[in-house]
Amino acid sequence: MSQPAANLILAVDLGTSGMKVALITTHGQVLGWEAQPIGLQLTPDGGAEQSPGEWWQAFIAAAKRLIGRNLAPREAIKAICCSTQGEGTVPVDRDGNALMNCILWMDMRGAPYLQRRARGAINIAGADVVKLLRWIRYTGGMPSLTGKDPAGHMLLVREKFPEVYARTYKFLNVLDYLNLRLTGRFAATFDSILTSWVTDNRNPNAIRYNAELIKTSGIDADKFPEIVSCTTVLGLLRREVADELGLSERVQVVAGAIDNTAAAVGSGAVKDFAPHLYIGTSSWLAAHVPFKKTDVSSSLAAVPCALPDRYLLTALQATAGGNLNFLRDSVLYHKDELLQEAKVPDVFKIMDQIAARVPAGSHGVIYTPWIWGERAPVEDRNLRAGLYNISLNNTREDIIRAFLEGVAFNTRWLMQPVEKFMGRDVQQINLAGGGGNSDVWCQIFADVLNVEIRQVQDPIQANARGAAFIAGVGLGSIGFGDVPQLVEFKRIYQPTPQHRTVYDERYEIFIEIYRQMKGVYQKLNRGNAGSQ
Repeated sequence: MSQPAANLILAVDLGTSGMKVALITTHGQVLGWEAQPIGLQLTPDGGAEQSPGEWWQAFIAAAKRLIGRNLAPREAIKAICCSTQGEGTVPVDRDGNALMNCILWMDMRGAPYLQRRARGAINIAGADVVKLLRWIRYTGGMPSLTGKDPAGHMLLVREKFPEVYARTYKFLNVLDYLNLRLTGRFAATFDSILTSWVTDNRNPNAIRYNAELIKTSGIDADKFPEIVSCTTVLGLLRREVADELGLSERVQVVAGAIDNTAAAVGSGAVKDFAPHLYIGTSSWLAAHVPFKKTDVSSSLAAVPCALPDRYLLTALQATAGGNLNFLRDSVLYHKDELLQEAKVPDVFKIMDQIAARVPAGSHGVIYTPWIWGERAPVEDRNLRAGLYNISLNNTREDIIRAFLEGVAFNTRWLMQPVEKFMGRDVQQINLAGGGGNSDVWCQIFADVLNVEIRQVQDPIQANARGAAFIAGVGLGSIGFGDVPQLVEFKRIYQPTPQHRTVYDERYEIFIEIYRQMKGVYQKLNRGNAGSQ
């Protein structure tokens, strides 16, 4: 048995594709982890849902397996802290029971109801000028008119599921729901409440509700939970949960954070203007900044985060690694008559090997990764993925590398407004998330972005490690200023000079494809919610 530091955190990382539970010291050492897949339910009307009950059962199953491995004395586990996918909505009753499936961040069914509330006599970006200015003044941003965040989800429940709305005691984000199950406390964190767009965020240390914004939201004020900081100790682990896991009732639950907030900490990028790139199902480029600011034209804003006196600038790409899941499940290994393999191997490692054989530029093939619309630097739900310039000379090897390059091109597109927002050029980026396991992809990012890429050690654990660090701060074991020295890097990637010309040319073509095709995608997909 290993000898861990005195304080161990049971860190929870709930993503769209699965639940991970890890044992991590407050100094960031990962002793072990377990994972459990989570199902995704797509509805015929364009909805995307998951079962909160399935989340909880996945947590219990993974946690019991992990604790049962006896990697450390159980009494060394001092706290539980969660990092979860954001922008999901769970209506719960007074007893904490989920009244329906969680409406996920991909779900756009609330768009028409939100757009009606946002409109006025004079519009900018589809929203009434007065409302827009009010949202930006208080929150730093505004609701996504695609309906993908809780502002749209809650209106969907109110309009389409009135019986659920009537029984709803509180609307909770994904993180809030897990914390409720752990402690019995109805609470939201500074970052989880953000995309309800009802809070005054001008003081980053005292986020609070704003009566005008709640009225604009169309949701009853008493259906919102209390707000706490990410490092708040919510209370002790509920007795029945402690008993089921075999843990002490003295284990504390720290509020934690949604995924991009936790990854910003877990990647080690906590200093001002130090960016990190997270590559998961979706992706984001983010950096902590000492000011609140908004760039409406590029859908960028600095918003509340885990660090005191700071905001987190986040540029979100709707789908990143999810494009590879699509390639694996719907093209290469689609379950039809062409599938010969009885068991799919570790296909992502094989994709890496294949992509490494293909030269920069993928023999002319270009992929646009907008498979579920896009959020930034343009917000357009009608955009779609596409493969361009395929000839009889191309193979699926070219297509695989083009998928990796396409996500990198989109990240370069994001980086330009991020640099303008921060008022400085990006020189290096800490790369985390599942995509960070790919050495080939890390080098592609370095080449396409023309920056140094620092590959975080165990990048898939960045969210869980961030949750552990947040818990450590909440317990008083560490400070956020200690974090950069606690994060290790597997490898540093420098741009390849001989790839500069080809990637600069391909990037310009990538942007030209968007300009030429955005009108076509609008004609094909406008109003076609079932295809979302």
